[in-house]
Amino acid sequence: MHHSTHDLLSPVPGITRQLHSFHFGPRGGGKVYIQASLHADELPGMLVAWHLKRRLTDLEHQGRLQREIVLVPVANPVGLEQVLLDAPLGRFELQSGENFNRNFVDLSDSIGDLIDGHLTQDPAHNIALIREYLRRGLDAHPVHTPLQSQRLTLQRLACDADIVLDLHCDFEAVEHLYTTPEAWPQVEPLARYLGAQASLLATDSGGQSFDECFSLVWWQLQQRFGKRYPIPLGSFSVTVELRGQADVSHELAGKDCQAILDFLTHAGVIEGPVPPLPSLARAATPLAAVEPVAAPLGGLLVYHARPGQFLEAGQLIAEVIDPLNDRVTPVHTGQAGLLYARSVRRMATTGMVIAHVAGEDVCRSGYLLAN
Repeated sequence: MHHSTHDLLSPVPGITRQLHSFHFGPRGGGKVYIQASLHADELPGMLVAWHLKRRLTDLEHQGRLQREIVLVPVANPVGLEQVLLDAPLGRFELQSGENFNRNFVDLSDSIGDLIDGHLTQDPAHNIALIREYLRRGLDAHPVHTPLQSQRLTLQRLACDADIVLDLHCDFEAVEHLYTTPEAWPQVEPLARYLGAQASLLATDSGGQSFDECFSLVWWQLQQRFGKRYPIPLGSFSVTVELRGQADVSHELAGKDCQAILDFLTHAGVIEGPVPPLPSLARAATPLAAVEPVAAPLGGLLVYHARPGQFLEAGQLIAEVIDPLNDRVTPVHTGQAGLLYARSVRRMATTGMVIAHVAGEDVCRSGYLLAN
């Protein structure tokens, strides 16, 4: 194992921040990148990464790692220190108000201009060419704020990886994941090993999140040059939602760690017998078919449906109670589907999204992410 530290731009004199990456296995023959807690108040992935660090150390000593694996257990030191009156605020940077998992750098147009005329009919050459210009572009990109410094450091660590796993969680949720339709055939084994109850697919969900900043650049270059030159999917990425924020335990983390190792064995990254594939809990569905269920007005929130429950169209999800005028307002789902995540808050404000239901019929377009 090699431990690297990466200095981030300091916000003020006297403050230093670093990202830490742990590198396992041989370099130069393919790469897997795994990071945890980009939303710094989502901690199940950080414990999974700690378990992975120990297991990968053993696997490296056994000589079973076939590709380099880069692990970043704490992907957001900026957000991790944001604690206000005993409440962790790790989703948005307090200075800018920006979501830590949005607005990563998009270099697809500039890379396309640079590689035009250098692509060939050799797919391996084209992959290497694109990765080289992606590295150069990220290295040359200007940095003006600590948040940009953190984002670019993470992108540089992951930009040449074949597989990118971004470990998150929701508020109260069952295990689920996000990836692209193009990557789904390669991601499906991970969904099976994890026991993901929802797998949500979108090529571009908007917001330039960490996972999509890798998959999108390859997809966009395929759209631009694919009729003339073979450009394979040089990287596929997955956002893995490890249940809810309170689901931090060695039992769950050990289970998820083993599922990721089983997936990497299946993918040929780890040498050894390939574990049998479990059944898929639920077929993948479009992210655009997810219904964000909102409270029509404010009040005390009382749930009648739990994460992991399949709901029929029109089924009661929750009640919003006004304790002053005794009004009880039911909240129903508009479509059938799996309630895979709900809010941890129990006082709703008007218009607040209280739950997400994964249906099968497309009901949204444009920007598909939560705030």
